[in-house]
Amino acid sequence: MTSLKMAATGSAKTMDKEKKYDRQLRLWGDHGQAALEASRVCLVNVTATGTETLKNLILPGVGWFTIIDGGKVTGEDVGNNFFLERDSIGKSRAEVATECLLELNSDVRGDFIDENPEHLLEANPEFFRSFSCVIAAQMPERTLLSLASVLWNYGIPLLVCRSYGLIGYMRVVVKEHTVIESHPDNAHSDLRLDRPFPALTAYVDAIDMDSLSKKDHSHTPFPVILMKNLIQWRKELEPRSRQTLIPPSLLTLMFCSQVPSEIQALFEDEGCRNLNAESSDFFVMTKALKEFVDNEGKGALPLRGAIPDMFADSERYIQLQNIYKDQAKQDASAVASRVSQILSSIGRPSHCISEEVIRLFCRNAAFLRVVRTRSLEEEYNPEKACVNEMGVQLENPDSEIALYIMLRAVDRFQQQYGRYPGYYDDQVEADIPKLKACMCGLLQEWSLSPYIKDEYVHEMCRYGGSELHSVAAFMGGAAAQEVIKLVTKQFVPFNNTYIYNAMNSSSATYNL
Repeated sequence: MTSLKMAATGSAKTMDKEKKYDRQLRLWGDHGQAALEASRVCLVNVTATGTETLKNLILPGVGWFTIIDGGKVTGEDVGNNFFLERDSIGKSRAEVATECLLELNSDVRGDFIDENPEHLLEANPEFFRSFSCVIAAQMPERTLLSLASVLWNYGIPLLVCRSYGLIGYMRVVVKEHTVIESHPDNAHSDLRLDRPFPALTAYVDAIDMDSLSKKDHSHTPFPVILMKNLIQWRKELEPRSRQTLIPPSLLTLMFCSQVPSEIQALFEDEGCRNLNAESSDFFVMTKALKEFVDNEGKGALPLRGAIPDMFADSERYIQLQNIYKDQAKQDASAVASRVSQILSSIGRPSHCISEEVIRLFCRNAAFLRVVRTRSLEEEYNPEKACVNEMGVQLENPDSEIALYIMLRAVDRFQQQYGRYPGYYDDQVEADIPKLKACMCGLLQEWSLSPYIKDEYVHEMCRYGGSELHSVAAFMGGAAAQEVIKLVTKQFVPFNNTYIYNAMNSSSATYNL
């Protein structure tokens, strides 16, 4: 009786969770939600942007979060951070924010460390190794570079986010991020009509279109009609040209089964060509996929096994659907067999990658992606800076790249003077030439023209290092979206810098 009650309680909890997270489950599925709930996220610094980011991770059910901040709540914090109140002034910023954020979702767990991030980095860098992703908000340049170096060595993704007046900034720093489910917007159906497999050929051949009634003909699945017309067209063309050509009118309705260039590039990737015991599951499966294409697939990827909705009677639609599903299972089994062989050859257990994961990999074989960003150390090294990219963008005086350069100049100002330009009201005008000198110094290091509108320099001084809650809320939503991509390994994160201009509601991404 007790076990029945426990089962009923567990079932009720599952149903409640499905109802609670219904909309997001439609986006990334049960396995994506499980990955989110298993993740551990760290926020460095309780700022308006940082807490807005965590809010948008806690609501969908991130597993665990940790906040690191050694500061106390001030009146300024209360003025721009929704999660800090007047009664909290003088208390630990990390503790107060953690308590407020935990009220948002009872499924989420969290803790805090009331310590300066710079001190923690120096004393115990190993602390950061346990996280799925680290979010750095409004960090000084020197401490940020130190944190980025630690995380880069551990292979842990870092998301840098900040809002500065009417400017938003994000930077994804990840050595290698693999994506199986990239969810492309306009994916063609994989009907394989140009390279039919035996079961499909037998099914199409068994249908005599001439003997069908008008009603039955109109309810025949369109792949059958397309394939029969393709066969007829090839017969007529054969005496005059190559049999493999496909008429353009049919190309718009069918997806050719050639391997996409992005996947061919993965086959030649160093991670796929030189496997070892430390290789990721992604590249083990990619190697197996390449072997499948070269052998069983005869130049084609595994069949996805899904067909689109179409005007057809239920009986024939289900028959056709089952034919595609059965072939997809056979292809996935062939890939799984090769995965097992590869794992054994590199000294790993032959079944350490589940069949479920391999089937998911095969269904998405045409859309696999790998994202590798540059390290912050490279970006901040004048000799390795993407000078050409910045120079091209600066030809447009209103390009968002000017805002990126101004943010770098602001950080240089902060290093030199220990505060942000215009932080005190009586220093706004006095700081304008100082900030301009920092900006010109950067441009000189990059050998770029020193022309950036003076109005940008003036605006940065007027901002005084402030965070506006409206900009912080926007950036928090965008940053949380990127963190979810990183921890669920679904959808493709941007590479690698994002700038938001709230003055005219524009944004841009740059590979810097």
